[in-house]
Amino acid sequence: MKKWVPNIITLSNLLCGCIAAIYAFNDQLVLAGIFVGAGIFFDFFDGLAARLLNVSSELGKQLDSLADMVTSGLVPGIVMYQMLSEAIHMNLTTTESINFFLGEDLYWITHPYTPVIGFLITLGSCYRLAKFNIDTRQTDSFIGVPTPANAILIISLGIIAQDYNNELTYFLTNPYILIVITLISVYLLNAELPLFALKFKQWGIKGNVIRYLFLLISLVLLITLQIYAVPCIIIIYILMSVINNLMIKRQ
Repeated sequence: MKKWVPNIITLSNLLCGCIAAIYAFNDQLVLAGIFVGAGIFFDFFDGLAARLLNVSSELGKQLDSLADMVTSGLVPGIVMYQMLSEAIHMNLTTTESINFFLGEDLYWITHPYTPVIGFLITLGSCYRLAKFNIDTRQTDSFIGVPTPANAILIISLGIIAQDYNNELTYFLTNPYILIVITLISVYLLNAELPLFALKFKQWGIKGNVIRYLFLLISLVLLITLQIYAVPCIIIIYILMSVINNLMIKRQ
């Protein structure tokens, strides 16, 4: 029966993703974020449980990616779709700004189907997960931003955008900026950029210094900045990975 423990944890991730998708479609992004966070929590521990119980399997690997596709692939796509829909609804792109950026003949930015661009994140996540399953280089680290990290980033931006008393709201409710964020997100998901993994194979300091340091920095930022810390944490994660890669090359 112990071989079912990791799979049940993985399916719990999938269930959280399904619930998060419902909340995201209803534009309840805080609740969507909570369930995505719960799903990522389960995703963090399913592999660890499999290793501890010595029941790792190909089935578990496939289940993990399928669950991530919903929790960390579909949901952030829905969130970006909602953000673009809201930006267009608020009519932040005035005639003057359209003329300035694109020319007076290009009014596609206010087209009803423009928000579908947000689902490029879902497509990029799917492509990344498929590559991950066949890439033997990503056993102990990641190449490209992992889908859970990208999901947390996009959902945090969606929640921040709903705070209309914040100066960042103007930027996060501008369709042009949201489309740029979408394209950067898709690129980073599949970029040839080595990043350290947060999954612990053992809990000692040796071999985990960068992980513990990152978690400590993240905790401090979350306590001080709360939801606004999340984009900063993702950027720090990428920068620390780049620095770590340079240090490894020098050694």
